[in-house]
Amino acid sequence: MPNQSYDVVIVGGGSAGLAAAASLLKRTNNFSIAIIEPSETHAYQPGWTLVGAGIFKPENTTRPMGNVIPKGCTWIQQGVVDFQPQQNLVRLDDDNLIGYQALIVAPGLKLNFAGIEGLEETLGKNGVTSNYRYDLAPYTWQLARNLQSGTALFTQPPVPIKCAGAPQKAMYLACDWWQQKGALSKLDVQFHNAGGVLFSVADFVPPLQQTVNNYGIDLQLNSQLVKVDGANKTAYFNQLKDGEVVGQISREFTMLHVCPPQTGLDFMHNQPITDAGGWLKVDPETLQNPDYTNIFGVGDCINTSNAKTAAAARKQAPVVAENVLAYLNHQPLPAGYDGYGACPLTVSRSHILLAEFGYGGKLLPTFPKWLLEATKPSRVSWWLKATAMPLVYWHLMLKGREWLLKSIAKSH
Repeated sequence: MPNQSYDVVIVGGGSAGLAAAASLLKRTNNFSIAIIEPSETHAYQPGWTLVGAGIFKPENTTRPMGNVIPKGCTWIQQGVVDFQPQQNLVRLDDDNLIGYQALIVAPGLKLNFAGIEGLEETLGKNGVTSNYRYDLAPYTWQLARNLQSGTALFTQPPVPIKCAGAPQKAMYLACDWWQQKGALSKLDVQFHNAGGVLFSVADFVPPLQQTVNNYGIDLQLNSQLVKVDGANKTAYFNQLKDGEVVGQISREFTMLHVCPPQTGLDFMHNQPITDAGGWLKVDPETLQNPDYTNIFGVGDCINTSNAKTAAAARKQAPVVAENVLAYLNHQPLPAGYDGYGACPLTVSRSHILLAEFGYGGKLLPTFPKWLLEATKPSRVSWWLKATAMPLVYWHLMLKGREWLLKSIAKSH
């Protein structure tokens, strides 16, 4: 028997979970809603790229969790241990059981720093950093600001990862700084990407390749970081061909920025609602679990092919809200997600290539062409990233105010 029961239970108080809760509350106050989230602090993670470039202060990217939980929701400050979907229950780490009529799963993903040998022991020292962690992004800026010669390595693991452009963003912002300070010509900058292409959507590759060329970056595709020897400042990379390892190289470094491999969270593995990788199984359009019709997913945890970004969660949240309400009211699911994601690629400290796309790499620009050319870097996009989007996030997305949301009706 459950210790507590709610009409809707949301697992996760990150961007996706809070946005889904806010979207539900915008539509109805007839249902009881609980958010299960152990963290004390909520972070605006897209801001960490700019923290790593000395543009944002780290403390401006966080708020106390209690301040961002939507009014009208119960906050259960625990972690989830497992799912019991046949009984409509989730079990918490204090062994309490929480019952639900509908469940929204939105816990995010795991940054698997331990997946690279030697990395965890050297993070935050020996010139090794990552903008994917709040406490390390300031170290990225410290390293970039002080580097005047040597070798700077930037790495990207195999997908799926959250914000697939983030490893490049860190590199371009650093290169622009070094260029302005006259240091870039004295640096060997390398981008080791485990993938076979610079970016997954072909339309954005030419302007990004031009950026790589302009900065003189040594682009190494099919090169996967597997080991870091921090004391000796050496990184080891597997060389891949068609996904198979065909060799290994080592590179000495002065600075190493790592994007860690990413997986489903530990408690998501071996669950009746997840796939073999620990990702929540959902229909890519309705975001409903195929096996348990009262379970929906939103955010980084789902096994869809879209880019895992805050912008994707912003678009998914109202889809899930509409469909959960329809489910609870015994109606057909009305809303569909088109795979929208956005990756504001900071190609310099003044220009951004705003990559917006959906399933299959289809371009899905928000703004008209006269304002924003979809495949060209612009100052307007920089303003959006640095000024508008944090405001949109805190004051619109997390409040259920669905800014610039085009139709979310299903396509059929």
